[in-house]
Amino acid sequence: MNTTTRRHFLRQLGLSAAALPFLPALPSLAQNAPGAKMQRIIFLFTPNGTIPPEFWPDQTGPDFQLKRILAPLESFKKRLMTLKGVHNKVRGDGDGHMRGISCLLTADELLPGNIQGGSDKPAGWARNISIDQEIRNFLQARPETATRFGSLELGVAVPNRADPWTRESYAGPNQPLAPNSDPYALFEKLYGSTKDRENLGSVLDEVRDDLRTIAAHVDKEEKDLLDQHATFVRDMEKDLKSSGTQTLMFPPPALEAGVALDNDGIPKISTMQADLLVNAFANGMARVATLQYTNSVGQARMRWLDIHEDHHHLSHEPDNNADAQEKLVKINIWLCEQIAYLTKKLDSIPEPGGQGTMLDHTTIVWTNELGKGNSHSLDNIPFVLVGGGLGFKTGQAMQFDNVTHNRLWLSIAHAFGHHIPVFGQQQFCDGGPLGLS
Repeated sequence: MNTTTRRHFLRQLGLSAAALPFLPALPSLAQNAPGAKMQRIIFLFTPNGTIPPEFWPDQTGPDFQLKRILAPLESFKKRLMTLKGVHNKVRGDGDGHMRGISCLLTADELLPGNIQGGSDKPAGWARNISIDQEIRNFLQARPETATRFGSLELGVAVPNRADPWTRESYAGPNQPLAPNSDPYALFEKLYGSTKDRENLGSVLDEVRDDLRTIAAHVDKEEKDLLDQHATFVRDMEKDLKSSGTQTLMFPPPALEAGVALDNDGIPKISTMQADLLVNAFANGMARVATLQYTNSVGQARMRWLDIHEDHHHLSHEPDNNADAQEKLVKINIWLCEQIAYLTKKLDSIPEPGGQGTMLDHTTIVWTNELGKGNSHSLDNIPFVLVGGGLGFKTGQAMQFDNVTHNRLWLSIAHAFGHHIPVFGQQQFCDGGPLGLS
């Protein structure tokens, strides 16, 4: 709910504005704001490419059949679309895996750096903001669409290290955002205790004063960096004030205690993160999210599927290795089942203050670092869109003629009303947004 709408609501009731901080963030009031339309988006990443013959439908248009990998989404067939022929054409420094994830949402080259991959030149972080953060900033700049967090970055078994293989979301050039892979820590972030907020607020007061003192004694370039930190402190202060007064429309999910945050805990972590994400959306905490399963070169060993080799190793096996191909199909089916769980969760909750379900107002973008693992191909990235958040024409398998994924991100930005002419490398934006409506 935006402040202007809440003030109007209080005036209608004849109440003082002093009650404003205690009025919960009711999506129903935000829905009634002039021009407001509830839209949400989740960018969901899985690694190591797919198995094209078991992924892409043979038919195009509305009369298509889902293959084995996408079969878990059969009940949502009329509410999804597959996009074949969309390529990641970004090149430059870094190996295919590095570019596959860090250039995916940013649609631009990596900066020069000293991080050496398996081949090619070393590279650094991404040189562009990612599309999730671009949309987040657009929404946060408008009172009627601003939320407590703006965006949430979630992970499932993302390694505890920082490099271009583990980051898909970027706040700006050279500014990677770490996904939160700990559901217990995420729970505290979303619903943490008042005492913790008070203690942190005291620390932030000191940090803010220290930054002011330092800024008076450094050059302009360093002062600009300090200004970024000062902005971060102000954002945290706003978050503390918000989290201390916000009333939840939906109670927090109950998390199973003691789940191991390791490889074998992945199935339970996946469910917990999906539950937390949907609850945060339902409570109006954010409208944009990324959900990242492992990382580029993801090496999960899916023993719960009776697969003991790591995912990345299997993805490099040749096509004529039938055993490896079948295991990869099973892995990707399981990943699709996680998306189906998230989809069903969204569809089970009536849209707060609106029509239909939350899925009718949310779009999940399932994507991958590669089109095919053993060739490191960045062509035919397996894009699947599920849900009605963007108003695209779902219920169809689409075939494009060698188009860039920059144009897909333009389509998504425009669907939010953010009519940017270019995103990422300008040369790959020729032709403008893809026709998805």
